[in-house]
Amino acid sequence: MTCFSLLLALAAGIGADAPLHCAASGDASGARAQIKFATLAPEGTNAMKTMQSIDAEVKKQTSGRLGFKFYAGGRQGDEKDMVRKIRAGQLHSGGFTGVGLGEIAPEVRILDAPWLFKDAKEVDHVYGALAQDFERAFAANGYVLLGWTEVGFAHVFSNAPVRSPQDMKTLKIWVWEGDPIAEAAFKAIGVHPIPLSITDVNTSLQTGLINAVYSSPLYAMALQWHEKTKYIHSVPLANASGAVLVSKKLFDTLPPQDQQILLKVCREKLKTLNELTRQENEKALSTLKAQGMKMTDASPDAVKAYEEAGRSARRSLVGRLYPQTTLDRVERTLAEYRAKKTKKK
Repeated sequence: MTCFSLLLALAAGIGADAPLHCAASGDASGARAQIKFATLAPEGTNAMKTMQSIDAEVKKQTSGRLGFKFYAGGRQGDEKDMVRKIRAGQLHSGGFTGVGLGEIAPEVRILDAPWLFKDAKEVDHVYGALAQDFERAFAANGYVLLGWTEVGFAHVFSNAPVRSPQDMKTLKIWVWEGDPIAEAAFKAIGVHPIPLSITDVNTSLQTGLINAVYSSPLYAMALQWHEKTKYIHSVPLANASGAVLVSKKLFDTLPPQDQQILLKVCREKLKTLNELTRQENEKALSTLKAQGMKMTDASPDAVKAYEEAGRSARRSLVGRLYPQTTLDRVERTLAEYRAKKTKKK
């Protein structure tokens, strides 16, 4: 699901547009050429620590020719604002979740599709198998992929146990307004969610307007949603994707040597960030269980029902977000991977 850019925004506090400074020699960043980068992730987060590490390494390897200027914590607005400013040349690069990626290359939203992936290895396999397709989609819309990031698998957190789609129908579950992925997922299992602003979720949990939300374990803790819910459903709704992109217009102005340095450094360090995020989600889940939250499993029949609902939801988004050919290729790639895995066992 793609509520997570807003989760980061809430945690950071989105402010008014901050003025951009010209990239010039002698700027505080120390680089002669700058990539103006914006993100909703606050200072001090692992995402920003990774970007600062990237900046330092790029400066080192380019002898100071290239570096970043950062606008963290939503200083340049939400992800749609960031996309608009990159198009206008006010920004050059950004860290995006599904919301921003959908603004740039809607077909990439297939990575957020409901009940598609079962584990991180499947995610990595599809990313790898379709890497060139996704990179072409970004390039066709004026961007270069510097590396994938992700928020992690989103689970349902509720005040009533959920073990099947039928149980899900009894919930008063929140949905982020205007999220086509989440809407399609819930519609496919006959759930009528309650659309709310992200800022209203905590209050609505307290008043009983809603009694369920969806989130990765890490951000459920960060937003304190775990304090107002009792159960975590073991079957994830989706894996929330993300990526760091840079304007192709700017990238093409860089010397080829600096282009290669930028790509190499970003992809290595962002891969490490992904691994760290996955570890932190696992730790968060263990912490939540230790604090008394209960995991609810699903029967094999319930899992099949989710998988069928996922197929229905994904098909309902064909033409709206991605073409049928992209969906077919992703599902075929997954099916082949699972078949080989089963054969090895």
